[in-house]
Amino acid sequence: MSKAFTRETDNDDDDLEPSAQLPLGVKNYITPAGYRKLKEEAEYLWKVERPALVQTIAWAASNGDRSENGDYIYGKKRLREIDRRVRFLRKRMEHAEVVDPAQRGACDQVFFGATVTVCDDSGCESVYCIVGVDEADVARGLISWVSPLARALTKLREGEVAMLRTPVGVTELEVLSVVYRALE
Repeated sequence: MSKAFTRETDNDDDDLEPSAQLPLGVKNYITPAGYRKLKEEAEYLWKVERPALVQTIAWAASNGDRSENGDYIYGKKRLREIDRRVRFLRKRMEHAEVVDPAQRGACDQVFFGATVTVCDDSGCESVYCIVGVDEADVARGLISWVSPLARALTKLREGEVAMLRTPVGVTELEVLSVVYRALE
């Protein structure tokens, strides 16, 4: 395929999945643990993976014909991916507002950083931690503060009920407990 029909840009926002994009005009809240993970990933990519890849690319380039050199072609592509990811991580860290849930103290209302225990219509209990967009992991119970579930729970107190609209229908969630603690 001709390069005229391929798209290569430096605009890293276009390459993000919708879940990683923040709504316009909102701050990028993140916990200290989430910020630390972003920083560690950026440092690893920049100081470990990128230099090793540059060495491989230099070796592949010294072999001659670059048009059919798989190590060179793949290496250059991977280098662009690493650079794009590092730019994204640095931009995210630059605009991040670190909020430590452990500093909140005793509060019975749900806000960013809260660990919330809820009970649904069927009596099933679930525990969710409301965290930043970059650290959300539903499998571990970490939900983004901009998610529909977190928005339904925000500002509720223990004993109050949230009405969550899902594709299946409306679900009632009763807030059983609200705790603010440091997240790992």
